[in-house]
Amino acid sequence: MTTDGFRPAQRILDLANAVREDPAIDRAGLAAVLAEHGETPADLADFTDAAARELRAAIIRLTEDVLAEPDPDRAARALNAVFEESGARPRLTRHGGRSPWHLHTDRGDDAGWADWLLASSALALAQIFTEHGRPAWGECAAQDCTRLFLGTGPGAPRRYCSTRCASRTRVAAHRRRQG
Repeated sequence: MTTDGFRPAQRILDLANAVREDPAIDRAGLAAVLAEHGETPADLADFTDAAARELRAAIIRLTEDVLAEPDPDRAARALNAVFEESGARPRLTRHGGRSPWHLHTDRGDDAGWADWLLASSALALAQIFTEHGRPAWGECAAQDCTRLFLGTGPGAPRRYCSTRCASRTRVAAHRRRQG
């Protein structure tokens, strides 16, 4: 997914869905998702197999503790735990002048991939949480779908990852009522 601008919340959702679809996703698969979100070949030069394993573990942690947690209090506590563990402060960076200025909350440009992902994702999710007063993300409510989604649009909170899953669920419910 190519995006306009920097969207760290969508990045963690895309990474989480990639890991859910393939729990053994390798370095190349994770690098492809990172590249879709703006990481350049130069940025990914130090993304080793070991870094990919650490990143995958960080993604799983965020998925289990935050993204799949519907309870606002538990999600907030999980985000606070990530902030406390990271011990990092927000800073603006341009990666040596190669990219637009954007916010990082890791320990510096030499921080590991997992540390970077945990801190930057927690910050993005916390910003969305405070804007909406609740987790504005979740797991699709459709039977047999485990995709995660970001629901930051207007209106009632989303329950489905796509209109396809919502329609499929409504049609199934209608058929059950009819017969």
